[in-house]
Amino acid sequence: MNKKQITIGILLTGVIAFFSSCSKYLDVEHYFDDRQSEERIFRSKDYTEQWLGTCYNRLLNYNLEIGHRNYTITNYSDDMFFNESGGNNGQQYRQFKFGEYDYTWLRWSWAQAYDGIRQASVMLASMGDGSTFTEKEVADYKAQARFIRAYLYWLLLRKYGPVPIMPDKGVDYDADYDELSYPRNTYDEVATFIADEMALAAKDLPLKRDNRNVARPTRGAALATRAKALLFAASPLANGNTEMADFTDDEGRALIDQQYKEEKWAKAAAAAKDVMDLNVYRLYIAAPKFKGTVDYPATIFPPYNPEYSDKDFPDGWANVDPFESYRALFNGDLYASENPEMIFTRGENQTDEDHGVISLARHQMPQIGGGYNCHGITLKQCDAYAMNDGTPFNRQEIRNKYGADMFVQPGEVDDFKPLLPNVWKEFANREPRFYASVAFSGALWTMSSAVNNAESVTNQQIFYYRGENEGMINGDRWLPTGIGMMKYVNPKDNATGNGGKIFPKVEITIRYADILLMYAEALNELGSAYSIPSWDGSSTHAISRNIDEMKKAVGQVRIRAGVPNHDMSVYGSKEELRKKIKRERQIELLGENQRYYDLRRWKDAPVEEAEQIYGYNVFMTRDRAADFYTPVRVPLLQTTFSRKMYFWPIDWDELQKNRRMTQAPGWPSFD
Repeated sequence: MNKKQITIGILLTGVIAFFSSCSKYLDVEHYFDDRQSEERIFRSKDYTEQWLGTCYNRLLNYNLEIGHRNYTITNYSDDMFFNESGGNNGQQYRQFKFGEYDYTWLRWSWAQAYDGIRQASVMLASMGDGSTFTEKEVADYKAQARFIRAYLYWLLLRKYGPVPIMPDKGVDYDADYDELSYPRNTYDEVATFIADEMALAAKDLPLKRDNRNVARPTRGAALATRAKALLFAASPLANGNTEMADFTDDEGRALIDQQYKEEKWAKAAAAAKDVMDLNVYRLYIAAPKFKGTVDYPATIFPPYNPEYSDKDFPDGWANVDPFESYRALFNGDLYASENPEMIFTRGENQTDEDHGVISLARHQMPQIGGGYNCHGITLKQCDAYAMNDGTPFNRQEIRNKYGADMFVQPGEVDDFKPLLPNVWKEFANREPRFYASVAFSGALWTMSSAVNNAESVTNQQIFYYRGENEGMINGDRWLPTGIGMMKYVNPKDNATGNGGKIFPKVEITIRYADILLMYAEALNELGSAYSIPSWDGSSTHAISRNIDEMKKAVGQVRIRAGVPNHDMSVYGSKEELRKKIKRERQIELLGENQRYYDLRRWKDAPVEEAEQIYGYNVFMTRDRAADFYTPVRVPLLQTTFSRKMYFWPIDWDELQKNRRMTQAPGWPSFD
């Protein structure tokens, strides 16, 4: 890391240290000191930063979005899995997939969020103009607090659905017990509150932050979160969902909109366009490399395509290394300040092996590189990646093509780059995101930062056959599907103690590719034209199912990835484009804590998450290598889905404390 970037993303590692407790929102004992000192706190820059740091702290631990499964369990849907669970071969994964949610997830995610909401509300109510701060500084501090408060509501909405919106000035802790009980607001009320608060915060947030403040929100972060909340409110789960008619508050009011409103999609599309119109963000592209190294191989261009091969991005990929453009976003090679695609991040915080992105990477890495070899992907996800010409993967066609010659021979390596000898040819000629994301059996793990004993711990071709170092064993450090995950792993990452290290990685919470796909998705659902005011009312968006706009948005994501855009027949069909956008999100956003929520908001989870999980036959040894690649049902990773699993349940302690709280459908209310 060069000196210029050393300070990137460090905000949350220092400022948040002031507080570490996760007190419940309505616990009152420790608040009396707050009441006595608020005026003094918000006239001191140090104390104000510490208070704001406490607010930021509530975005960590159980409110992290990418990282260790103890904190980011929703990152594991029908695409990713984890196998570690104290030697019980994925027992915790199975419990989660059968709706047996761990008490700590439920309790602390809720409590941490509401404690942060309370802290931010106090700051908004108490901080005024004073001699310590300029008017601009006060506005920025309050906008940050407003963003954090609204973002915590956003995290709650995705997990728990409709939740109580607390009073702006926080709870009056001198009030009677009954007065401290608040009912759920409707889904639309919560989404609208988030959208309105984010628009208000955006007015005083800057377009950009300097390197030292990269983890503080910007105007784009506020508007992007606003767009996401409105998209969720427009989606089938919350828009005319009569299946949730029994989800009510304590007075019987329906919490999920029972009447479908197409205009919600128009508002979501306009909100995404607000982000695009800032002209701050673009997809990151890496330039082609014509001479490569083992760590950073020369660019493998997609097959020649007369429409895209000779044009520069965004019209083509002539000036793009699709593999490196995607890989560098996640593995630490691209610093936050250099990433034009990143909209919001928590920075390089909690990057130890128990929390953030570095934890995810280490749990994916093979043991020979100091990893834990226990996070992988399903065969369904592996098969979702297209061929390098954009056509769908078809297992039978490939096997018919190669017959008994399914393994790459030493003399064929140049014809099947980047595959090495003895790799199964189903992994050949796939789109670049496949090689940046999937650790297939026989993939090369470079792990090149080790300098001592380097020959034995770097540049290792890892197979997952039974009997191999990373194959099936007793315990939980093996992959039940026989397919690992390469995304987030840097080619230099090595944790063996041989002089190597795992490189710092920035969590990309929201990025521009997501906004582009959201915009196209929302436009696709429209049948009428709408005029929607921009976020600040300064202009009006003309919103309709505009094929050119949808094609441009989706096309950028696909062309950056080295795959052709869809043809006009796809864009002409609402149903076909909906399927394509869902598949694009599945591939592009793998491991970014999107799939779990996407499947629920689309109401696809009852099918997608209840399907049998398949992988390769990990019981096979190297001498029966061809049999290894027979798709089989994976008993250790079976799952189901029931209606109750759309939303997380409310913890029993919270139900006891808040008499007006109602339980999500299907979960026990303990009455």
